[in-house]
Amino acid sequence: MHNNWRPPWGKGVIDIVGIMGSKWDIEKFTGSNDFGLWNVKIPAVLTQQKCVEALKGEAAMLASLTQAEKREMIDKAKNAIVLCLGDKVLRDVAREATAASMWAKLES
Repeated sequence: MHNNWRPPWGKGVIDIVGIMGSKWDIEKFTGSNDFGLWNVKIPAVLTQQKCVEALKGEAAMLASLTQAEKREMIDKAKNAIVLCLGDKVLRDVAREATAASMWAKLES
């Protein structure tokens, strides 16, 4: 028998597990909740995941990073942002190719 029950506090919240096994509950940004707070939390999570540089855009990333490292960082950041967005907001930014362009669109 499949159980679809979820606790009421889990709806719209994503659990993010960091490098040290720490866990953060980040409320998905839906467009109706506080973007200002979400805008503070996501860079903090990306810093913990060692991919916050991706928000600057590839051209502004550290020159010492290889192309493969930059691509991995960009993909990791973009995926983290995607997982922290509600469906309606995600539809608005899903076609963006990078974390930086997705971030810029969210901020506008």
